[in-house]
Amino acid sequence: MIFNKDTAEKTAELLLQINAIKLNPKNPFTWASGWHSPIYCDNRLLLSFPAIRNFVRDEFSRNIEKEFGKPDVIAGVATGAIGIGILVAECLGLPFVYVRPEPKKHGRQNQIEGFLQSGQNVVVVEDLISTGNSSLLAVEALREAGANVKGMAAVFTYGFEVAKENFQKANVDLKTLSNYETLLHLAVDKDYISEKELKTLQEWRESPSTWNV
Repeated sequence: MIFNKDTAEKTAELLLQINAIKLNPKNPFTWASGWHSPIYCDNRLLLSFPAIRNFVRDEFSRNIEKEFGKPDVIAGVATGAIGIGILVAECLGLPFVYVRPEPKKHGRQNQIEGFLQSGQNVVVVEDLISTGNSSLLAVEALREAGANVKGMAAVFTYGFEVAKENFQKANVDLKTLSNYETLLHLAVDKDYISEKELKTLQEWRESPSTWNV
């Protein structure tokens, strides 16, 4: 699922350095879904650090072309992946569109913003994969518009089984710069967390919806 091991380790380290990923098993976060979690991820923060956003842009651009072939269009999932998607599209010299969770209630009632033609090859850029539901809604909208979705590239995934099942069912090839396993190994090696905290983080990933309830 990751593009490659070296990129996964470097990405995880950079996200930890800027606190885009926070690990706090002792005082868990509460997600919008109501899940309790010892980890919180906000990859939009990387846009505020030029060297890191350039690294992410370059790794996405190189690996997207290698894994999926150069597409006709890059699509970002609103709102978290719009900025990252634009950087990638600019680097590859490609058009960019973004996809809303649902059509606007006014105006032209667009769900896809930008110029997209039926039959064009599209790679979708996403900042974070949890269950994959919102990301796959974007894929569905693009397909309904006649796009040929070559795959999705995301900064980070928690690697939930439900996400793997959802992407397989939707027949979408997902590749990420980094993932949960790489993050945990690095966090222990770099003393961000203890071995005891590692166990807690591993247990959470097994059943995130019922953990600490």
